[in-house]
Amino acid sequence: MKRQQAEKHGRDGETRAALWLQAKGWRILARRVKTPRGEIDLIVKRGALIAFVEVKWRRNKTDLDHAIDAYRLQRVAGAVECVAHEYAQDGEDIRVDVILLAPGTLPRHIPNAWQP
Repeated sequence: MKRQQAEKHGRDGETRAALWLQAKGWRILARRVKTPRGEIDLIVKRGALIAFVEVKWRRNKTDLDHAIDAYRLQRVAGAVECVAHEYAQDGEDIRVDVILLAPGTLPRHIPNAWQP
């Protein structure tokens, strides 16, 4: 039951992040893309930039500071390597972003969070 509740909160967080990104001018290309190396929560585009977005939802704002780490970012980057060619055309830039969410807070967007 606890896992199901966490999954629901995660999906709700992804929807909230997608709506927030759309309000900021991003176009949603895909959601919950599964690859052999992991899942990408959102793939979005604005201009010539494709962002592969990891969304993290926490119950408490204070927990957001520890929601993402180098290991998790490396897994997302690995997943991006599997599918980047399907979304980015020649001349378009790609990056890995993170959006952190908690009740009662605005989304915290960390652009270009993965620096190999």
